[in-house]
Amino acid sequence: MKRDSLWRKIDWLTIGIYLMLVVFGWFSVCGASYQFGDTDLLDFSTRAGKQFVWIICSFGLGFMLLMLERDLYEIFAYFIYLLLMILLVVTIFIAPDTKGSRSWLILGPVSLQPAEFAKFATALALAKFMGAYNFVLHTPRNALAILGLIFLPLLLIIMQRETGSALVYFSFFLMLYREGMPGVILFSGISAVLYFVVGIRYSEVMLPDGLTPVGQYAVLAIIPIFAACMVWIYQHVWLLAKRILGLTFITLALAYAVNRWIFPFNMVWVEWGICGVVGIYLCYLAARERHLSYLLITLFMAGSVGFLYSCDHFFNEVLEPHQQVRIKVVLGMEEDLAGAGYNVNQSKIAIGSGGFLGKGFLNGTQTKLKYVPEQDTDFIFCTVGEEEGFVGAATVLLLFLTLIWRLIYVAERQSTVFGRVYGYSVLGIFLFHLFINIGMVLGLTPVIGIPLPFFSYGGSSLWGFTILLFIFLRIDAGR
Repeated sequence: MKRDSLWRKIDWLTIGIYLMLVVFGWFSVCGASYQFGDTDLLDFSTRAGKQFVWIICSFGLGFMLLMLERDLYEIFAYFIYLLLMILLVVTIFIAPDTKGSRSWLILGPVSLQPAEFAKFATALALAKFMGAYNFVLHTPRNALAILGLIFLPLLLIIMQRETGSALVYFSFFLMLYREGMPGVILFSGISAVLYFVVGIRYSEVMLPDGLTPVGQYAVLAIIPIFAACMVWIYQHVWLLAKRILGLTFITLALAYAVNRWIFPFNMVWVEWGICGVVGIYLCYLAARERHLSYLLITLFMAGSVGFLYSCDHFFNEVLEPHQQVRIKVVLGMEEDLAGAGYNVNQSKIAIGSGGFLGKGFLNGTQTKLKYVPEQDTDFIFCTVGEEEGFVGAATVLLLFLTLIWRLIYVAERQSTVFGRVYGYSVLGIFLFHLFINIGMVLGLTPVIGIPLPFFSYGGSSLWGFTILLFIFLRIDAGR
């Protein structure tokens, strides 16, 4: 009777979406890996045949995860996390060098990537920690513990030279925002991306005076504007916000007039002065009115300026040359259709050639002739676009959108913090993979090498996403 009750409580709609995505993904792998003359798609020596085996195994794995008691996931959360962290450490030292990374463990005929499984382990550990009685997110001790749980696997994966997989761990901040993380932290992250893109993209472009870098000028003009908005939003002092905006625009207008018609100079110096004056005045208000918010806004401004000038060092000294070229291609600083931009250019050609209805299953010329590198893994979506056209690509995106909507709905109906935290962690991971993978196929985001859930060829990826989803479904069924 207990098992009968379990089957009634399982969210079958989500399982149905999962099955459709997996089946659609297998057909896409078939299309991407098909060779002229192949007669048996289930031949286990082919990529399609191997993926079919992984799919059948993932169904069995999902069934096993649903059969386990819900409490086991919470009881053994820390143990699972510790086990995966040890496995990540071991991988650094014993994994062979594969395309510049050391992230794959060779187990006989099977290769596994522990980084894919560390995601669900981290999600479980976070859910266990944050689900504790009387947990408060805003205490320094808890905040540091959470950051430690997130950044430990991230750093270990970076040591394996898998930057793309490591960046996925920033998706956990979506869950933290849902659980009460101040919005200013999320805003700071978005601002950092804006500063990096603008600062790097226009770092070598000069204003007509030939002395003022456009990248620095634009970012340093944005910083006091953001500070004024934060004063208005967090302190509700519109008069002060207007004064900051007035000081910024009037000073920049006068500086531009002097620069243009009297004598040219680097207008970045003026912007340093604006940021300094605004920061000093906010510190004065913080001391006079004893409002910590003014001091935090000042720290935001100081951090923004420091981040801007650290971007150049990070881009030129920390990133590998091939990573720099990929970012430059995405930002339009270089074209390089024969080098770093080749994958993306061929991917866009394949998608565009599919038209409205596509060329049909196994009829894609770009994929058959292997014009798109990694077309059955990171760039699998271009096969969907070429063979199934706009209709097929839109259908896949609608299925993913439905899955995302369902995950939000199921996460919100959880009766425990443990279930909700784990649910939003799963949601964040799926969203990150979806947006970045589709974005890099379309040339909208840098190529960082992460798979499309349930589509990209590979057992580690498929099993990792299956475990993430089915643990959540089991937690939901037992709520």
